[in-house]
Amino acid sequence: MAKKPVVLIIRDGWGVNPGGKATAEKDGNATLLAHTPFHDVMLEKYPKGLVSASGLDVGLPAGQMGNSEVGHLNLGAGRIVYQDLTRINLAIEEKTLGTNPVFVETMEKAKSSRLHFIGLVSDGGVHSHQDQLISMVKLAHEAGVKDICIHAITDGRDTSPTGGAGYLSKVEDEAAKCGARIATVVGRYYAMDRDKRWDRVKLAWDVIVRGIGAPRNVLASEAVADCYKEQNKTDEFMPAMVFTKPDEQLVRDGDVILFFNFRADRARELSEAFLKPDFSGFDRVVTPKVDFVTLTEYDETYGVPVIFDSQTLDMVLGEAVSKAGKTQLRIAETEKYPHVTYFFNGGAEVAFPGEDRSIVQSPKDVPTYDFKPEMSAPEVTRIVVEKLKDYDLVILNFANPDMVGHTGVVEAGIHACETIDLGVRMIV
Repeated sequence: MAKKPVVLIIRDGWGVNPGGKATAEKDGNATLLAHTPFHDVMLEKYPKGLVSASGLDVGLPAGQMGNSEVGHLNLGAGRIVYQDLTRINLAIEEKTLGTNPVFVETMEKAKSSRLHFIGLVSDGGVHSHQDQLISMVKLAHEAGVKDICIHAITDGRDTSPTGGAGYLSKVEDEAAKCGARIATVVGRYYAMDRDKRWDRVKLAWDVIVRGIGAPRNVLASEAVADCYKEQNKTDEFMPAMVFTKPDEQLVRDGDVILFFNFRADRARELSEAFLKPDFSGFDRVVTPKVDFVTLTEYDETYGVPVIFDSQTLDMVLGEAVSKAGKTQLRIAETEKYPHVTYFFNGGAEVAFPGEDRSIVQSPKDVPTYDFKPEMSAPEVTRIVVEKLKDYDLVILNFANPDMVGHTGVVEAGIHACETIDLGVRMIV
């Protein structure tokens, strides 16, 4: 007898605007502007409900927007999972971060070397938060660390495309009180890739480690503001800039690096360039021997000190299905593969018994997905339709609404939603 599978289709980034029907493309609501006949029929004829995906409902501070990682963690766990943003903020408020054993040891090592903070500087709260960086810089100063460099990655995806100058200005003001400085700036398009586009990551490596970038003799905030006006660059695509002596190798043997992003997926590639002896993504030229510390656990195989250990989540959906003797398939394209596997399984890298995984390569022939809004959804759809009856549960992620939505190109967003609507119809 053929299986009658349960299918969880995650239309990543497909939100509902309570403001009403959009009437013109300038309104920017691609999910309403798109022609989605199957979606419309499902809403009209079948039971429906809305899921809250932000703030306290998903373990974030009140008013904090949700994100893909948070959504998949909560969906997989079937309960509220208190996020790293909340845990770290609480440690700062309760003044326990400064006594955290890993943090204390890190500061002790840094007293006799240079301390490098690397991470995303914004208040987006998705991958990092600038207030956490500021708190750690202050604690480092209080601990007696004298040489503090900040390697700022500008945002522009989870925040305003031109908010970076303001974020950097705030960090500059607070860092100056502690004798710290912003040493380099580069956009997250380069420093936070997660799809093995190593040419991008190399640009970030070169500026952070080797000091190769446009030398600037003004404050980082001023340089970024200049890029808005003179180069029409936004934060995500900010070119590499250096604010120290020309040609100085910034990261040296014996230095300490603290990567302060708390979300793992977009911190891994740059981290691996520091950590893997057999790294082959690009020619690093120099490989300084550093003490590398991460704010949260990026990958258990890295073997580096972690300030906030991962939470253990028992009996997530995948585990419950496995223990019931049922089979399951997880499928997504590479941009969202960690979300239907690692995040959905509560941070567990290893698949449960009976859990198969299928990964489809996201397009690499375009710089941003507004140039190819269908992404790899047709191939994801084809595989799901082909394998649907082989499993009791299928969990799939359509990445398009999220990844194309981040570009801000409404026409491409409409195309993305229409692509997904067709895919959902074919599967259902």
